[in-house]
Amino acid sequence: MVTQRIIDFLATRRPDGPCLVVDLDVVEENFRAFRRALPDSSIFYAVKANPAPEILKLLASLGSNFDCASVAEIEMALDAGADPSRISYGNTIKKERDVARAHEYGVSLFAVDCIEEVEKIARAAPGARVFCRVLTTGEGAEWPLSRKFGCVPAMAIDVLTEAQSLGLKATGVSFHVGSQQTNTEAWDSAIADAKMVFDALAERGIVLTLVNMGGGFPTRYLKDVPAAAAYGQAIFQSLTRHFGNRLPETIIEPGRGMVGDAGVIKTEVVLVSKKSAADENRWVYLDIGKFGGLAETMDEAIRYPIVSHRDGEKTEPCVLAGPTCDSADVLYEKAPYPLPISLTVGDELLIDGTGAYTTTYASVAFNGFEPLKSYVI
Repeated sequence: MVTQRIIDFLATRRPDGPCLVVDLDVVEENFRAFRRALPDSSIFYAVKANPAPEILKLLASLGSNFDCASVAEIEMALDAGADPSRISYGNTIKKERDVARAHEYGVSLFAVDCIEEVEKIARAAPGARVFCRVLTTGEGAEWPLSRKFGCVPAMAIDVLTEAQSLGLKATGVSFHVGSQQTNTEAWDSAIADAKMVFDALAERGIVLTLVNMGGGFPTRYLKDVPAAAAYGQAIFQSLTRHFGNRLPETIIEPGRGMVGDAGVIKTEVVLVSKKSAADENRWVYLDIGKFGGLAETMDEAIRYPIVSHRDGEKTEPCVLAGPTCDSADVLYEKAPYPLPISLTVGDELLIDGTGAYTTTYASVAFNGFEPLKSYVI
């Protein structure tokens, strides 16, 4: 959200070029909202959403745990003050030497989704705890995460059985219902799958204790989304429906929902043009595009709110594009974006809801453009 603190920062500092500004007060509010919504679940912040040291330090001080996708992210969490016991290596695709490094750091909780990954962990992190990720459909998510990660529940049973036989601690089941998940009921079928795996392992004498319910919690873009409390209520009802009074230990991994609405990107209009005299849509080129941090506009999946000092004036649909010499660097064309007709070269725009998955998607120097600058206030 465009907070007064962000407005004042931009007015005072006048940073040159595109930049992201994140308001830590909003991050803290979001953390406390998740804690209220699911008080019995451990919060593991998804570091990949935005690994700014200031964000990690704040969350560590508030008692957050951390979901890390690489050794580098594990090191970031440790540097922020997190104990290794508060870190999960949640990527199911890991080099064996990275597993060993994480184990050396004291990390003992790892994600798997196949027997081959289990074998790596057994060799590199003997005695570690593992949870197996199961597939979900991702239906209802604006940025689905199906197919690449996870296995069918029936396979998860064999994966966890093998983990136990190799000396690892088969701990539980994880899933991810898709990023920017707007359906509060999306967790129900995955929780049912988790219970099925729990029951099957119990028949083999293996007692699972953990359900990692992943992320998927949304941030507000152009449409309203349910509050954290609504997700908490729906998830708790699903847990009690499937597990009864013997609820497992649970984890949630908010990333976008933790920092998305805390950030705003300031950008400048570089060019406004048409392709022909009869062209119905103007082309508005910004100094940031897909390669500068707005990769989630791919397939126009995420449509960010855009704020202008000309808001309130008459608008018309525009094709919105980035500055690079790559034809893929177009943000919105299939569904042109309504912008003020008076918008012109040099005008500044604020792209709201950009606190997550922007700086980490930005290229290092594609076309010579600098990586997206970030300020945390």
